[in-house]
Amino acid sequence: MTKGNQRKKRQALSSERIAAEALALVDEEGLDGFSYRTLAKRLGCEAMSLYYYFPSKAHLFDAMVDIYYRDFQFLPDDAPWLDRVRKVCHEFRAAALRHPAFFKFVSIYRMNSRGGLSILNRVLQTFEATGLAPGARASHFRAIGYYLTGAALDEALGYAKGPSAAEPVPAEEARRDFPAIMAVGPYFGQEHHWATFEHGLEALLAELVKDVERAGRG
Repeated sequence: MTKGNQRKKRQALSSERIAAEALALVDEEGLDGFSYRTLAKRLGCEAMSLYYYFPSKAHLFDAMVDIYYRDFQFLPDDAPWLDRVRKVCHEFRAAALRHPAFFKFVSIYRMNSRGGLSILNRVLQTFEATGLAPGARASHFRAIGYYLTGAALDEALGYAKGPSAAEPVPAEEARRDFPAIMAVGPYFGQEHHWATFEHGLEALLAELVKDVERAGRG
């Protein structure tokens, strides 16, 4: 046993420690690399010991979701509603980039645990501050949510990290045969992710502002 494992074994198990270590494991090895056995090895304990704290993987992942959102920051309720909504969007992206492997799970997690509902309710309160009717709020929330999820998936574990063709087209051929792609290709790089994200987000927020202004004149 390594010194690191010996130190971990001397630390008492707790729900918090197990969930935090599980999230770290997924960060490092991905969802496919997660198992109770692997987690137990990292913690320096037997896999069966973990079931005392979390009777199933679903229970453990609920706790991991709580940790995932722990650093999620909200502006005060008296801040301008647009700033509050924009902050939520930025925090969503930041959380996905902090834990890209786990975001694959979070992106389709139903948020129906108490912790999940608490976060979701807080987010929807920022949209409630727009003064729009529930149907309009829901429409903007869903549209912005679709954009945030897609953008975060692309940045965290998407296209640039996806599978490649068995025989990729050589760059020289691509420049000759696919000039439209090659012309914009340099702007698809990681250094342009933030500007691209902001461009799309601000377009969606502009539509939200228009609806709020129209509702105010109605």
